[in-house]
Amino acid sequence: MDSYEINKDTVALVPKDKQTIVYEVDKSFVVNKPTLKIMEESCEYFGSSLGGRQVGTTSLVGFTHKVPVVVEESFDLIFFPTLSPRNQDCTWLSYSHIFKPCKLKDKTILELKNGKKIVVDVSIAIIDNQLYRCSRLKDVLNYRKIDKK
Repeated sequence: MDSYEINKDTVALVPKDKQTIVYEVDKSFVVNKPTLKIMEESCEYFGSSLGGRQVGTTSLVGFTHKVPVVVEESFDLIFFPTLSPRNQDCTWLSYSHIFKPCKLKDKTILELKNGKKIVVDVSIAIIDNQLYRCSRLKDVLNYRKIDKK
């Protein structure tokens, strides 16, 4: 597969060489693009740039590094990086699909809401921090939605 847009079924974008393993709720497959390129193109597909989404997150919640981004608003598609997005080993994960992270030595097993599991090569502390950041971002966005009604 040569192109891919993130959607409500996207669970994770995992780098493998210069390709990406895309995990969706019921399947996984390889896309012939790096994860960062898929993130950039998906943000553009939904009307913004990855950089713009990152700046937006920073202005809303103050985070400046490894910021979560809202790829698409109506489905609450919030994704977060496990490392610096510029790092070729960075995995991007969907906040809405993660049920529970579990420690596995220096890695983390992510139990997903559909019962499946994915192992990511970062500590549980990093995942917990990123989940907190997503939660803050989602809370601020929800507050603004309610505030406008």
